[in-house]
Amino acid sequence: MSDTAPILLWFRRDLRLSDHPAFTAAAASGRPVIPVFLCDQVVEGLGAAPKWRLGLGVEAFAQRLEGIGARLILRRGDALAALQALIAETGATAVWWGRQYDPVQIARDKAVKAALTAQGIEARSFPGHLLFEPWEVATGQGGFYQVYTPFWKAVRGRDVAARLPAPEDLRVPEAWPESDDLANWGLGRAMGRGADVVARYLHLGEEAAQARLAGFMRHGIEGYGRDRDRMDLDATSGLSENLTYGEISPLALWEAGQRALQGGKAGAETFLKELVWREFAYHLIWHTPHITTRNWREGWEGFPWQKDNPDSLRWKQGRTGIALVDAAMREIYVTGRMHNRARMLVGSYLTKHMLTDWRVGLEWFAECLVDWDPAANAMGWQWVAGCGPDASPYFRIFNPDTQAAKFDPESRYRRRWLAELSEAPPESALQFFDACPRKWGMKRDQTYPAPLVDLAEGRKRALEAYHTR
Repeated sequence: MSDTAPILLWFRRDLRLSDHPAFTAAAASGRPVIPVFLCDQVVEGLGAAPKWRLGLGVEAFAQRLEGIGARLILRRGDALAALQALIAETGATAVWWGRQYDPVQIARDKAVKAALTAQGIEARSFPGHLLFEPWEVATGQGGFYQVYTPFWKAVRGRDVAARLPAPEDLRVPEAWPESDDLANWGLGRAMGRGADVVARYLHLGEEAAQARLAGFMRHGIEGYGRDRDRMDLDATSGLSENLTYGEISPLALWEAGQRALQGGKAGAETFLKELVWREFAYHLIWHTPHITTRNWREGWEGFPWQKDNPDSLRWKQGRTGIALVDAAMREIYVTGRMHNRARMLVGSYLTKHMLTDWRVGLEWFAECLVDWDPAANAMGWQWVAGCGPDASPYFRIFNPDTQAAKFDPESRYRRRWLAELSEAPPESALQFFDACPRKWGMKRDQTYPAPLVDLAEGRKRALEAYHTR
């Protein structure tokens, strides 16, 4: 292999310079490095909000690369064909990338690696998206973990990889290949008018992510364990948005959490556990990829869930008549995110009280969340529906009234997102009507609806269905 032949460094959900093993290795090789991002079949298949947010992340990352004298080469089309074209144009003899673990990306990467290897091109993958590779964490019997708590106990004391600084020296090619214009990809087209609303709530790029983490460690970590479930408080890190696009590494969060733990911060262990919950999701999606499309547990095939229906449209619109559920569904349309406690609540209401298939919710979140993550989304929906990984021996049904009393005791969260609850609603509540599709016909002065499902009756019906499934 020539010492002067370029390396194509294929970026995906790892839009950062630091803690990037593939980037560090490529820079250390001394060979010309050509950073590449592909709008391939995986990107084309994303929902409206994650595709738009990914495009914004790519734009921010391209600017970051320009700051170190490099460029991000953009190409659209089938991943293998685009890489082969770049190889022919540049004389590159290697394509390196950071690993992804969901079944769609695994299938793509295996096909790319096999074809390039047959062509005599070095195709090499590196870690970096997780703290622990899924195949490296095993039970005493050599199997994979199916319950979170034993998984946490197995990894909490394990060593993690050392953090990597952003490379200071990067050799670039004498001539750059042609690059697409990001604006011509139209990655935000499906967002419509909602883009202008949601954009106000975003934190784009590696530097913003690092600042977000630093601020949380200064002001939020102490009360995190106590307040993270409070929907009316700003008590979470908000870093899921940046983690999903790799604008910050899980190593950075782990190191910060460990420092806080050693410093006696009360919420630090809870923060670390939440980070490992993400790891557990990827552990499961790698070992049981059917979690993204089929019931994870056996025996659930006959559960009487409905497919998408007029009532589930009311759920999407935030018009179920259950204020806490509706507030959460409005929040997702205004900010592109939803409080984690609210995600569990709206998921339970859809799958239990409304007896609607969890895949309806999974697909809606995949369309609307700017922090959509294939593993977390799949595991979360299966967990809340009851057909996923859960150590609890009962069919959990969240009561919105009880949840409101505990986690929104003064109705601040509900008023923040539901205009119909106030004579003078805040801007956040009114923004929903600027973001939602015009075809819904939603009006700011509309009357708030009666509940779709009586809570007691819905609970009774769900339990009956569970016991007779």
